[in-house]
Amino acid sequence: MDGAQQTENGGSEGNVVDVQGTVADGYEPVRDAFIRNFEERGDTGASLTVHRDGEPVVDLWGGTTGAGSAWDAGTAAIVRSATKGPAAAVLHILHQRGRLDLDAPVGTYWPEFKANGKDRVLVRHLLSHRAGLPVLDVPLTPAEAVDGVSGPAALAAQGLAWEPGTTHGYHAQTYGWLLAEVVRRATGRTIGRWFDEEVARPYGLDLWMGLPPEVEGAGRVAPVHDVPTPETPAGPGLRVRPKPSVTAAWSDPDSLTRRAFAVITPHPDENDPAYRAAELPSSAGVATARGLSRFYASLIGPLPGAPRLFTPATLTQARSEESAGPDRVLVVGTRFGLGFMLHGPSAPMLGPGSFGHPGRGGSLGFADPESRIAFGYVTGGLQQSVTSDPRAEALVRALATCL
Repeated sequence: MDGAQQTENGGSEGNVVDVQGTVADGYEPVRDAFIRNFEERGDTGASLTVHRDGEPVVDLWGGTTGAGSAWDAGTAAIVRSATKGPAAAVLHILHQRGRLDLDAPVGTYWPEFKANGKDRVLVRHLLSHRAGLPVLDVPLTPAEAVDGVSGPAALAAQGLAWEPGTTHGYHAQTYGWLLAEVVRRATGRTIGRWFDEEVARPYGLDLWMGLPPEVEGAGRVAPVHDVPTPETPAGPGLRVRPKPSVTAAWSDPDSLTRRAFAVITPHPDENDPAYRAAELPSSAGVATARGLSRFYASLIGPLPGAPRLFTPATLTQARSEESAGPDRVLVVGTRFGLGFMLHGPSAPMLGPGSFGHPGRGGSLGFADPESRIAFGYVTGGLQQSVTSDPRAEALVRALATCL
Protein backbone atom coordinates (compact mmCIF):
# COMPACT_ATOMS: atom_id res chain seq x y z
CA MET A 1 0.00 0.00 0.00
CA ASP A 2 1.26 3.47 -0.84
CA GLY A 3 2.45 5.47 2.15
CA ALA A 4 2.13 2.46 4.44
CA GLN A 5 3.39 2.72 7.99
CA GLN A 6 4.76 -0.30 9.78
CA THR A 7 3.24 -0.91 13.20
CA GLU A 8 4.97 -2.87 15.93
CA ASN A 9 4.63 -3.11 19.72
CA GLY A 10 1.86 -0.56 19.75
CA GLY A 11 0.72 -0.96 23.35
CA SER A 12 0.72 1.70 26.01
CA GLU A 13 2.90 1.54 29.09
CA GLY A 14 1.51 -0.84 31.70
CA ASN A 15 -0.54 -2.86 29.23
CA VAL A 16 1.74 -3.52 26.28
CA VAL A 17 0.28 -5.51 23.41
CA ASP A 18 2.31 -6.59 20.43
CA VAL A 19 0.37 -5.14 17.49
CA GLN A 20 2.01 -5.58 14.09
CA GLY A 21 1.17 -4.87 10.47
CA THR A 22 0.73 -1.82 8.28
CA VAL A 23 -1.62 1.12 7.86
CA ALA A 24 -1.75 3.54 4.95
CA ASP A 25 -1.30 7.24 5.65
CA GLY A 26 -4.52 8.67 7.03
CA TYR A 27 -5.70 5.44 8.65
CA GLU A 28 -3.78 5.84 11.90
CA PRO A 29 -7.02 6.23 13.97
CA VAL A 30 -7.94 2.67 13.01
CA ARG A 31 -4.62 1.38 14.32
CA ASP A 32 -5.13 3.33 17.54
CA ALA A 33 -8.62 1.88 18.01
CA PHE A 34 -7.29 -1.62 17.36
CA ILE A 35 -4.68 -1.16 20.10
CA ARG A 36 -7.29 0.22 22.51
CA ASN A 37 -9.39 -2.91 21.95
CA PHE A 38 -6.67 -4.82 23.80
CA GLU A 39 -6.16 -2.16 26.45
CA GLU A 40 -9.78 -1.26 27.20
CA ARG A 41 -12.24 -3.64 25.53
CA GLY A 42 -11.02 -7.08 26.48
CA ASP A 43 -9.47 -8.30 23.24
CA THR A 44 -6.81 -10.99 23.62
CA GLY A 45 -5.95 -11.92 20.02
CA ALA A 46 -7.36 -10.49 16.80
CA SER A 47 -6.68 -9.26 13.28
CA LEU A 48 -8.14 -6.52 11.12
CA THR A 49 -7.91 -5.86 7.38
CA VAL A 50 -9.54 -3.04 5.43
CA HIS A 51 -9.51 -2.80 1.64
CA ARG A 52 -10.25 0.29 -0.40
CA ASP A 53 -10.61 -0.02 -4.18
CA GLY A 54 -9.46 -3.62 -3.84
CA GLU A 55 -6.17 -2.77 -2.12
CA PRO A 56 -5.40 -3.19 1.60
CA VAL A 57 -5.12 0.08 3.52
CA VAL A 58 -5.15 -1.48 7.00
CA ASP A 59 -3.62 -4.86 7.83
CA LEU A 60 -3.08 -5.41 11.56
CA TRP A 61 -2.80 -8.29 14.00
CA GLY A 62 -1.85 -8.68 17.61
CA GLY A 63 -2.16 -10.50 20.90
CA THR A 64 -2.15 -14.23 21.42
CA THR A 65 -4.30 -17.18 20.47
CA GLY A 66 -6.28 -19.10 23.05
CA ALA A 67 -3.50 -21.69 22.93
CA GLY A 68 -0.98 -19.08 24.11
CA SER A 69 0.99 -18.63 20.88
CA ALA A 70 1.39 -15.28 19.17
CA TRP A 71 -1.41 -14.24 16.82
CA ASP A 72 0.19 -13.69 13.42
CA ALA A 73 -0.87 -12.46 9.99
CA GLY A 74 -2.09 -15.89 8.92
CA THR A 75 -4.03 -16.78 12.07
CA ALA A 76 -7.63 -17.77 11.38
CA ALA A 77 -10.59 -18.26 13.70
CA ILE A 78 -14.19 -19.38 13.65
CA VAL A 79 -16.24 -16.33 12.68
CA ARG A 80 -19.62 -17.77 13.65
CA SER A 81 -22.47 -15.93 11.90
CA ALA A 82 -20.09 -13.86 9.80
CA THR A 83 -20.15 -17.06 7.69
CA LYS A 84 -23.69 -16.19 6.61
CA GLY A 85 -22.50 -13.52 4.17
CA PRO A 86 -20.25 -15.83 2.13
CA ALA A 87 -22.99 -18.48 2.21
CA ALA A 88 -25.51 -16.00 0.81
CA ALA A 89 -23.06 -15.02 -1.93
CA VAL A 90 -23.18 -18.57 -3.27
CA LEU A 91 -26.92 -18.28 -3.94
CA HIS A 92 -26.53 -14.83 -5.49
CA ILE A 93 -23.82 -16.03 -7.87
CA LEU A 94 -25.91 -19.05 -8.83
CA HIS A 95 -28.81 -16.68 -9.54
CA GLN A 96 -26.46 -14.43 -11.53
CA ARG A 97 -25.47 -17.45 -13.64
CA GLY A 98 -29.07 -18.53 -14.23
CA ARG A 99 -28.75 -21.63 -12.04
CA LEU A 100 -31.13 -20.59 -9.24
CA ASP A 101 -34.35 -18.57 -9.08
CA LEU A 102 -34.61 -16.63 -5.83
CA ASP A 103 -38.36 -16.19 -6.34
CA ALA A 104 -39.01 -19.90 -6.81
CA PRO A 105 -40.51 -22.04 -4.03
CA VAL A 106 -37.84 -23.92 -2.12
CA GLY A 107 -39.73 -27.11 -2.99
CA THR A 108 -38.83 -26.58 -6.66
CA TYR A 109 -35.31 -27.69 -5.79
CA TRP A 110 -36.04 -29.71 -2.66
CA PRO A 111 -39.36 -31.55 -3.02
CA GLU A 112 -39.35 -33.06 0.50
CA PHE A 113 -39.31 -29.54 1.93
CA LYS A 114 -42.95 -28.95 0.94
CA ALA A 115 -44.27 -30.92 3.95
CA ASN A 116 -46.28 -29.17 6.68
CA GLY A 117 -47.39 -26.22 4.56
CA LYS A 118 -43.93 -25.14 3.48
CA ASP A 119 -44.80 -25.14 -0.21
CA ARG A 120 -45.24 -21.35 0.11
CA VAL A 121 -41.68 -20.73 1.30
CA LEU A 122 -39.58 -19.03 -1.39
CA VAL A 123 -35.82 -19.11 -1.71
CA ARG A 124 -35.73 -15.39 -0.97
CA HIS A 125 -37.53 -16.05 2.32
CA LEU A 126 -34.61 -18.22 3.43
CA LEU A 127 -32.13 -15.43 2.70
CA SER A 128 -34.19 -12.70 4.38
CA HIS A 129 -35.06 -14.65 7.54
CA ARG A 130 -38.76 -14.63 6.63
CA ALA A 131 -39.23 -18.39 6.16
CA GLY A 132 -40.72 -19.04 9.60
CA LEU A 133 -38.20 -21.78 10.41
CA PRO A 134 -35.87 -20.42 13.11
CA VAL A 135 -36.39 -23.36 15.50
CA LEU A 136 -36.65 -27.14 15.55
CA ASP A 137 -39.23 -28.94 17.68
CA VAL A 138 -36.56 -31.52 18.49
CA PRO A 139 -33.04 -30.04 18.73
CA LEU A 140 -30.16 -31.87 17.10
CA THR A 141 -27.23 -33.32 18.96
CA PRO A 142 -23.77 -32.00 18.07
CA ALA A 143 -23.09 -35.23 16.15
CA GLU A 144 -26.32 -34.87 14.15
CA ALA A 145 -25.57 -31.22 13.46
CA VAL A 146 -22.38 -32.04 11.57
CA ASP A 147 -23.45 -35.17 9.68
CA GLY A 148 -24.77 -33.22 6.67
CA VAL A 149 -28.08 -35.09 6.69
CA SER A 150 -29.95 -34.59 9.96
CA GLY A 151 -30.28 -30.79 9.73
CA PRO A 152 -31.94 -30.72 6.29
CA ALA A 153 -34.11 -33.73 7.17
CA ALA A 154 -35.34 -32.08 10.35
CA LEU A 155 -36.20 -28.87 8.50
CA ALA A 156 -38.01 -30.77 5.74
CA ALA A 157 -40.31 -32.21 8.42
CA GLN A 158 -40.55 -29.06 10.57
CA GLY A 159 -43.71 -26.95 10.77
CA LEU A 160 -43.75 -23.17 10.43
CA ALA A 161 -43.48 -20.67 13.28
CA TRP A 162 -45.25 -18.03 11.16
CA GLU A 163 -46.69 -17.57 7.69
CA PRO A 164 -43.76 -17.26 5.26
CA GLY A 165 -43.02 -13.73 4.14
CA THR A 166 -45.23 -12.01 6.73
CA THR A 167 -42.56 -11.15 9.31
CA HIS A 168 -38.93 -11.86 10.04
CA GLY A 169 -36.89 -13.48 12.78
CA TYR A 170 -33.23 -14.40 12.79
CA HIS A 171 -32.68 -18.00 11.65
CA ALA A 172 -29.52 -18.29 13.74
CA GLN A 173 -28.60 -21.88 12.95
CA THR A 174 -31.28 -23.23 10.59
CA TYR A 175 -30.28 -20.67 7.94
CA GLY A 176 -27.19 -22.70 7.16
CA TRP A 177 -28.88 -26.05 6.59
CA LEU A 178 -31.60 -24.38 4.52
CA LEU A 179 -29.17 -22.65 2.17
CA ALA A 180 -26.80 -25.59 2.01
CA GLU A 181 -29.50 -28.02 0.96
CA VAL A 182 -30.84 -25.70 -1.75
CA VAL A 183 -27.31 -25.36 -3.14
CA ARG A 184 -26.74 -29.11 -3.03
CA ARG A 185 -30.01 -29.83 -4.83
CA ALA A 186 -29.38 -27.12 -7.46
CA THR A 187 -25.71 -27.91 -8.17
CA GLY A 188 -24.90 -31.40 -6.92
CA ARG A 189 -22.12 -29.92 -4.78
CA THR A 190 -22.06 -29.07 -1.11
CA ILE A 191 -22.05 -25.36 -0.33
CA GLY A 192 -18.56 -25.53 1.18
CA ARG A 193 -17.12 -27.28 -1.85
CA TRP A 194 -18.89 -24.89 -4.23
CA PHE A 195 -17.57 -21.85 -2.38
CA ASP A 196 -14.05 -23.26 -2.23
CA GLU A 197 -13.92 -24.17 -5.92
CA GLU A 198 -15.73 -21.14 -7.36
CA VAL A 199 -14.78 -18.33 -4.97
CA ALA A 200 -12.16 -19.00 -2.30
CA ARG A 201 -9.46 -20.60 -4.43
CA PRO A 202 -9.83 -18.38 -7.53
CA TYR A 203 -9.81 -15.26 -5.36
CA GLY A 204 -7.10 -16.35 -2.94
CA LEU A 205 -9.30 -16.27 0.15
CA ASP A 206 -8.39 -17.85 3.47
CA LEU A 207 -12.08 -18.44 4.15
CA TRP A 208 -13.61 -21.88 4.53
CA MET A 209 -17.02 -23.43 5.11
CA GLY A 210 -15.63 -26.78 6.16
CA LEU A 211 -12.01 -26.48 7.30
CA PRO A 212 -9.67 -28.65 5.18
CA PRO A 213 -7.50 -31.19 7.04
CA GLU A 214 -4.30 -29.53 5.85
CA VAL A 215 -5.29 -26.20 7.41
CA GLU A 216 -6.43 -27.86 10.62
CA GLY A 217 -3.17 -29.78 10.77
CA ALA A 218 -1.08 -26.67 10.24
CA GLY A 219 -2.26 -25.22 13.56
CA ARG A 220 -3.37 -21.94 12.01
CA VAL A 221 -6.77 -21.76 13.72
CA ALA A 222 -6.96 -19.94 17.03
CA PRO A 223 -9.10 -21.72 19.62
CA VAL A 224 -12.20 -19.74 20.49
CA HIS A 225 -12.49 -18.79 24.15
CA ASP A 226 -14.73 -16.56 26.21
CA VAL A 227 -13.43 -13.22 27.43
CA PRO A 228 -15.20 -10.82 29.79
CA THR A 229 -17.52 -8.24 28.30
CA PRO A 230 -16.74 -4.68 29.49
CA GLU A 231 -19.02 -3.65 32.31
CA THR A 232 -19.44 -0.09 31.04
CA PRO A 233 -19.66 1.39 27.54
CA ALA A 234 -16.19 1.75 26.06
CA GLY A 235 -16.96 4.95 24.15
CA PRO A 236 -19.75 7.12 22.78
CA GLY A 237 -22.52 5.04 21.27
CA LEU A 238 -21.00 1.72 22.30
CA ARG A 239 -23.86 0.09 24.21
CA VAL A 240 -22.87 -3.09 26.04
CA ARG A 241 -25.77 -3.90 28.38
CA PRO A 242 -28.77 -5.45 26.61
CA LYS A 243 -32.29 -4.08 26.82
CA PRO A 244 -34.57 -5.68 29.45
CA SER A 245 -36.74 -7.19 26.71
CA VAL A 246 -33.72 -8.96 25.26
CA THR A 247 -32.69 -10.26 28.67
CA ALA A 248 -36.21 -11.55 29.28
CA ALA A 249 -36.29 -13.37 25.93
CA TRP A 250 -32.97 -15.06 26.65
CA SER A 251 -34.24 -16.09 30.09
CA ASP A 252 -37.39 -17.79 28.78
CA PRO A 253 -36.67 -21.38 27.66
CA ASP A 254 -39.82 -21.37 25.52
CA SER A 255 -39.03 -18.15 23.63
CA LEU A 256 -38.11 -18.20 19.97
CA THR A 257 -34.86 -16.55 21.04
CA ARG A 258 -33.73 -19.35 23.32
CA ARG A 259 -35.03 -22.07 21.02
CA ALA A 260 -33.35 -20.60 17.92
CA PHE A 261 -29.98 -20.58 19.63
CA ALA A 262 -30.55 -24.05 21.12
CA VAL A 263 -31.21 -25.81 17.81
CA ILE A 264 -28.03 -27.76 18.58
CA THR A 265 -28.22 -29.08 22.15
CA PRO A 266 -25.96 -29.35 24.04
CA HIS A 267 -23.86 -26.52 22.68
CA PRO A 268 -21.15 -27.97 20.42
CA ASP A 269 -17.45 -27.72 21.14
CA GLU A 270 -16.37 -25.13 18.57
CA ASN A 271 -12.73 -26.16 18.99
CA ASP A 272 -13.46 -29.75 17.99
CA PRO A 273 -11.79 -30.44 14.61
CA ALA A 274 -14.94 -32.34 13.54
CA TYR A 275 -17.03 -29.24 14.14
CA ARG A 276 -14.64 -26.99 12.22
CA ALA A 277 -14.55 -29.50 9.35
CA ALA A 278 -18.35 -29.55 9.09
CA GLU A 279 -20.02 -27.34 6.50
CA LEU A 280 -22.20 -25.24 8.80
CA PRO A 281 -22.63 -21.97 6.90
CA SER A 282 -24.63 -20.42 9.72
CA SER A 283 -21.95 -20.59 12.34
CA ALA A 284 -18.75 -22.54 11.69
CA GLY A 285 -16.89 -20.76 8.92
CA VAL A 286 -13.20 -20.16 9.54
CA ALA A 287 -11.42 -17.11 8.17
CA THR A 288 -8.54 -14.72 8.48
CA ALA A 289 -9.24 -11.00 8.54
CA ARG A 290 -7.52 -10.74 5.17
CA GLY A 291 -9.77 -13.44 3.73
CA LEU A 292 -12.96 -11.88 5.07
CA SER A 293 -12.09 -8.37 3.89
CA ARG A 294 -10.88 -9.57 0.49
CA PHE A 295 -14.13 -11.51 0.05
CA TYR A 296 -16.22 -8.36 0.54
CA ALA A 297 -13.84 -6.36 -1.66
CA SER A 298 -14.49 -8.87 -4.45
CA LEU A 299 -18.24 -8.28 -4.25
CA ILE A 300 -18.04 -4.55 -4.93
CA GLY A 301 -15.15 -4.23 -7.35
CA PRO A 302 -12.30 -6.00 -9.11
CA LEU A 303 -9.23 -7.20 -7.27
CA PRO A 304 -5.76 -7.19 -8.81
CA GLY A 305 -5.93 -9.95 -11.39
CA ALA A 306 -9.53 -10.96 -10.60
CA PRO A 307 -12.90 -9.60 -11.78
CA ARG A 308 -15.62 -8.54 -9.37
CA LEU A 309 -17.89 -11.36 -8.19
CA PHE A 310 -21.21 -9.48 -8.19
CA THR A 311 -22.57 -7.66 -11.21
CA PRO A 312 -24.12 -4.26 -10.39
CA ALA A 313 -27.58 -5.86 -10.58
CA THR A 314 -26.60 -8.61 -8.16
CA LEU A 315 -25.06 -6.09 -5.78
CA THR A 316 -28.31 -4.12 -5.76
CA GLN A 317 -30.27 -7.32 -5.21
CA ALA A 318 -28.10 -8.44 -2.31
CA ARG A 319 -28.28 -5.21 -0.32
CA SER A 320 -31.84 -4.08 -1.04
CA GLU A 321 -33.91 -4.14 2.14
CA GLU A 322 -36.11 -7.23 2.48
CA SER A 323 -36.74 -7.27 6.23
CA ALA A 324 -36.79 -4.43 8.74
CA GLY A 325 -38.25 -3.73 12.15
CA PRO A 326 -38.81 -5.86 15.26
CA ASP A 327 -37.08 -9.22 14.93
CA ARG A 328 -39.11 -12.16 16.27
CA VAL A 329 -35.94 -13.89 17.49
CA LEU A 330 -33.43 -11.18 18.39
CA VAL A 331 -36.13 -8.96 19.98
CA VAL A 332 -34.52 -5.79 18.61
CA GLY A 333 -34.95 -3.98 15.33
CA THR A 334 -32.92 -5.58 12.55
CA ARG A 335 -32.48 -4.97 8.83
CA PHE A 336 -31.70 -7.64 6.27
CA GLY A 337 -31.16 -7.73 2.55
CA LEU A 338 -30.98 -11.11 0.87
CA GLY A 339 -28.63 -12.98 3.19
CA PHE A 340 -26.75 -9.92 4.43
CA MET A 341 -27.43 -7.71 7.43
CA LEU A 342 -27.77 -4.05 6.56
CA HIS A 343 -26.46 -1.03 8.44
CA GLY A 344 -28.57 -0.08 11.44
CA PRO A 345 -28.51 0.30 15.23
CA SER A 346 -28.22 -3.45 15.82
CA ALA A 347 -25.46 -3.86 13.23
CA PRO A 348 -23.65 -0.54 12.73
CA MET A 349 -21.41 -0.40 9.69
CA LEU A 350 -20.19 2.62 7.74
CA GLY A 351 -23.44 3.93 6.30
CA PRO A 352 -26.91 3.23 4.87
CA GLY A 353 -25.53 1.31 1.90
CA SER A 354 -23.26 -1.01 3.91
CA PHE A 355 -24.00 -4.73 3.91
CA GLY A 356 -22.32 -7.70 5.58
CA HIS A 357 -22.68 -9.81 8.68
CA PRO A 358 -21.40 -9.86 12.25
CA GLY A 359 -20.54 -13.07 14.06
CA ARG A 360 -21.86 -13.67 17.54
CA GLY A 361 -19.06 -12.90 19.95
CA GLY A 362 -17.14 -10.36 17.90
CA SER A 363 -16.13 -10.99 14.27
CA LEU A 364 -17.44 -8.75 11.49
CA GLY A 365 -17.21 -8.55 7.71
CA PHE A 366 -18.89 -6.02 5.44
CA ALA A 367 -18.62 -3.85 2.35
CA ASP A 368 -19.61 -0.25 1.78
CA PRO A 369 -19.87 0.37 -1.98
CA GLU A 370 -20.27 4.11 -1.59
CA SER A 371 -16.86 4.51 0.08
CA ARG A 372 -15.41 1.50 -1.83
CA ILE A 373 -14.43 -0.03 1.52
CA ALA A 374 -14.32 -3.69 2.57
CA PHE A 375 -13.75 -4.68 6.19
CA GLY A 376 -12.77 -7.88 8.01
CA TYR A 377 -12.25 -8.25 11.76
CA VAL A 378 -11.56 -11.66 13.31
CA THR A 379 -11.10 -12.42 17.00
CA GLY A 380 -10.66 -15.55 19.08
CA GLY A 381 -11.88 -13.89 22.29
CA LEU A 382 -15.66 -14.16 22.33
CA GLN A 383 -17.75 -11.67 24.25
CA GLN A 384 -21.47 -11.82 24.97
CA SER A 385 -22.64 -10.01 21.85
CA VAL A 386 -25.00 -11.33 19.19
CA THR A 387 -24.91 -8.58 16.58
CA SER A 388 -23.01 -5.40 17.45
CA ASP A 389 -19.76 -5.94 19.38
CA PRO A 390 -18.03 -2.99 21.11
CA ARG A 391 -14.62 -3.91 19.68
CA ALA A 392 -15.81 -4.12 16.07
CA GLU A 393 -17.93 -1.00 16.57
CA ALA A 394 -14.94 0.97 17.80
CA LEU A 395 -12.96 -0.03 14.72
CA VAL A 396 -15.76 0.97 12.37
CA ARG A 397 -16.19 4.34 14.11
CA ALA A 398 -12.46 5.01 13.78
CA LEU A 399 -12.51 4.01 10.12
CA ALA A 400 -15.37 6.43 9.45
CA THR A 401 -13.18 9.32 10.61
CA CYS A 402 -10.58 8.42 7.98
CA LEU A 403 -12.89 8.61 4.95
